[in-house]
Amino acid sequence: MKLTNIPLYVIACAFSANAATVNFYSDRDCGNLVQTREVFDNSCAQNNPKYNSIKVTGAGTWGQRLWTYKTAGCGWGTQNGCLTAEKTDAFTTRPLAMQVPLIRLQCGVNSYEWGKKGSDSAAAKFAAATPATDFSVQQDKPYAELWMGTHPSNPSRDVRTGRTLLELVAENQALLSTTVSARFGTKLPFLFKVLSINKALSIQAHPNKSLAEQLHARDAKNYPDDNHKPEMAIAITPFEGLCGFRPLAEIAHFLRVLPPLRRLVGEDNAAQFEALAKEDPEGPVSDSKKQALKKAFAGLMGSSQESVAAEVKKLVELARNDKDQFAAGGVPSTSGETLSELVVRLDSQFEDDIGLFVLFFLNFIKMNVGEALFLVADDIHAYVSGDIIECMAASDNVVRAGFTPKFKDVSTLVDMLTYNYAPIDEQKMTPTEYPYATLNRAGYSSGSAVLLYDPPIDEFAVVRSVLRGPEAKATFEPLDGPSIVICTNGSGTISVGPTTYEMKEGYVFFVGSTAELVLESTTGEDEEFTTFKAFCEVDDGHSKQKL
Repeated sequence: MKLTNIPLYVIACAFSANAATVNFYSDRDCGNLVQTREVFDNSCAQNNPKYNSIKVTGAGTWGQRLWTYKTAGCGWGTQNGCLTAEKTDAFTTRPLAMQVPLIRLQCGVNSYEWGKKGSDSAAAKFAAATPATDFSVQQDKPYAELWMGTHPSNPSRDVRTGRTLLELVAENQALLSTTVSARFGTKLPFLFKVLSINKALSIQAHPNKSLAEQLHARDAKNYPDDNHKPEMAIAITPFEGLCGFRPLAEIAHFLRVLPPLRRLVGEDNAAQFEALAKEDPEGPVSDSKKQALKKAFAGLMGSSQESVAAEVKKLVELARNDKDQFAAGGVPSTSGETLSELVVRLDSQFEDDIGLFVLFFLNFIKMNVGEALFLVADDIHAYVSGDIIECMAASDNVVRAGFTPKFKDVSTLVDMLTYNYAPIDEQKMTPTEYPYATLNRAGYSSGSAVLLYDPPIDEFAVVRSVLRGPEAKATFEPLDGPSIVICTNGSGTISVGPTTYEMKEGYVFFVGSTAELVLESTTGEDEEFTTFKAFCEVDDGHSKQKL
């Protein structure tokens, strides 16, 4: 286990005429004892009942270190002949790894119009499991997102102390690990969420790092972060969404059979696009085809609102009348019946919205529980319905262009997109068995699984654990990085060392670096205890990689 450079706090636990015995802790709340040591002459404590603590400051690594003590009650100068100002003392701390805390979190929930209402919202139900003092679920109110992490817009809090997780990790970087804090700074590099979607989210994309910095510098109100935002979504109920551009042949089909779409894109743009789409349709993505796609999409997005409103009415009429034959029966990936229902449903949510035409450019995806997709920066998407676990780089930047009453930045969206195109199966992620977790013997853990969703970025990965039946248990090897764990179904316990807490639906915990984590089910027979763990571990040549 790696020894790390951590701040230490001390409490004087006993006094004598000549000395004070001091306990050294790794956290301000004095929950993790590191070492006990007798320090300098402290007879003034006998005469000052307010004197009950000593603060240690200094920097360095484990081993030989200079500590500066400052008395808390005696004041500065000399009192009763004892030392009451600073004292520096050199000694060697014992090379013990920090006892890593397991912190139960209270997490905030955001209410946006697109969220599910009341207790139908997983975000609301999970927030209610550990509520803030002013929170109760209102059945007629939409609840959209539960945030878990250190993002300043809605930081999670330690249930016991009320302090934010942002404060805790900022003052004790060992909770993150030296490699993670050196790479990403004094906060979690990821933001973990639960989304509950009743109405479609905006047609959107998230900027890459360079563009995020430019947008933030130009418009900090609408782009509050200077970081990129690749993200991953894992379904916890049946999910629908729009994700990435369809194969060009499918878009060309819709341009041929849907006159309202063709008129908005423009005849010249549509004809040029169709011609290029016919060239080597099974061939690799090419710049010329991407440019034709961009030109057609830009033509659509540049349409006037008056034109969009007029063509929406014609499109919806076709959808209502043609039903399963809508769009000439659709394409292999999306039937005419599915498309007609989707057009009518989305029109009821966002009247006269250009998003109704964007959906013919994008893959329509359905995911069952446990299925996932990964969205790189600059990828276009829109979630339509369902509940998901979402993990992303720590950013709240969104460039929007449809299905939203919020600020729209159409020109930025059109310019920033990659215009990569692919079948929907290439947008999905396939989890793999997580190699750093051990299930207990099969008699207890039969039917259980621990799966890793590992996107091609450094900021995060997610592990889904499903423990079936009572006493099924998974033991996770220590990570050189932080984790956040949420229970989405069932009940069990979560343990780090001798510390064990109950865990049930909606409970959220932070686990610091270097902890061996144990999850154990307390469900009934054939019931499941399901958790998701987001984590970050940066390969420094010594620690494990994510996989």
